[in-house]
Amino acid sequence: MNTWMLEAQKLDEQDELSVFRSRFHIPPSPQGESSVYFCGNSLGLMPKSVRENVEEVLYDWQNLGVEGHMHAKHPWMPYHEFLTDQMAAVVGALPEEVVVMNSLTVNIHLMMVSFYRPTAQRYKILMEYSPFPSDRYALESQVKFHGFDPKEAIIELMPDPETKTITIEQIDALLESEGEGIALIMIGGVNYYTGQAYDIGHITRSGHQYGCIVGFDLAHGAGNLHLQLHDDGPDFAAWCGYKYLNSGPGALSGCFVHQRHARNIELPRFAGWWGHDKKTRFLMGNTFMPIPGAEGWQLSNPPILPMASMRASLQIFQEAGMSALRLKSEKMTHFALQLLDDAGLPGIRCITPNDPRLRGCQLSLQMINPDKRVFEMLTARGVVADWREPDVIRIAPVPLYNSFSEIATFFTLLKEILHEN
Repeated sequence: MNTWMLEAQKLDEQDELSVFRSRFHIPPSPQGESSVYFCGNSLGLMPKSVRENVEEVLYDWQNLGVEGHMHAKHPWMPYHEFLTDQMAAVVGALPEEVVVMNSLTVNIHLMMVSFYRPTAQRYKILMEYSPFPSDRYALESQVKFHGFDPKEAIIELMPDPETKTITIEQIDALLESEGEGIALIMIGGVNYYTGQAYDIGHITRSGHQYGCIVGFDLAHGAGNLHLQLHDDGPDFAAWCGYKYLNSGPGALSGCFVHQRHARNIELPRFAGWWGHDKKTRFLMGNTFMPIPGAEGWQLSNPPILPMASMRASLQIFQEAGMSALRLKSEKMTHFALQLLDDAGLPGIRCITPNDPRLRGCQLSLQMINPDKRVFEMLTARGVVADWREPDVIRIAPVPLYNSFSEIATFFTLLKEILHEN
């Protein structure tokens, strides 16, 4: 047994969160053993309690029919409310600031309807370099919808060509020169390609100083970073549920609207009946009266089966706690970077920042001379990671279900494969 594995086993023995691994289904490797699943940044693993939650809904539907809305074990009418407190704790928000609804890009569009209000003088959007393509499509389509040219209206933060990162100083300098013309800052909490995490509080304060609205796509942040959305103060945020939140493929999205906007009924929005005042919703009146807080942005009655999956995952988050999860995550990525350095692999470098404050679970390993066969060989030996063109292997040791021993296994395999080739 190599020294990496001995050190990893010692860390695993000290890990108080290791008990949560047994509450997830770990996919098998081609060899029939548990895979090294480092792809929670793309799709989180299935909590074992999901099946019971979903079957509960199916049973109540079968036996109660429409009466399940009020008389199911977990009644469907208020079902989204069963998720609110736990989701608010995950993202550091007040319960009234959070709602689970729709999918991520739908929620980004709904937020931009309310918060991207361009004028002839202030119409630009500041976004990060290389956002997830869906964000780019959404931003460009909103700009065009308002009659502006994306080439003029969208400002893209460009990283240092060597480090691939964007510094706070760059953001501040850009806001100093362009801030008066920027209507919206819309940045991912964690860059999906490099794994760099951004300082949400600083960006928000800087943006507000220049009169900008500030929003975040937290697809790679929710359930990963120890977020403090209420205190940091962005105007809005949205995130998906299928990555670190382990709520299943295509899972529902979470949405945050800061408390200061909670009762502003003058904010333009696309409205639907589920966002209408609960006390009068079924009187079927003609005048829309939004629920105070994030719930007022709901459109339709929610899909209960996906919410049942999410409820299973959020229960685990509640038990583990984001503070403890974040602490373990920092230890895991530190250990991984230590092994990468010890391995002495000249063809591989990590483009995710070394500073733990600037990263989450994900580490992006860049190949200097890209060869996707290396990734394919890792897959054949039981590693589930992902490849991002043109040259990056992304791994995400997730503290809820990954172990330090799996990190040691990964770097042992990577070293073997590179030496073989």
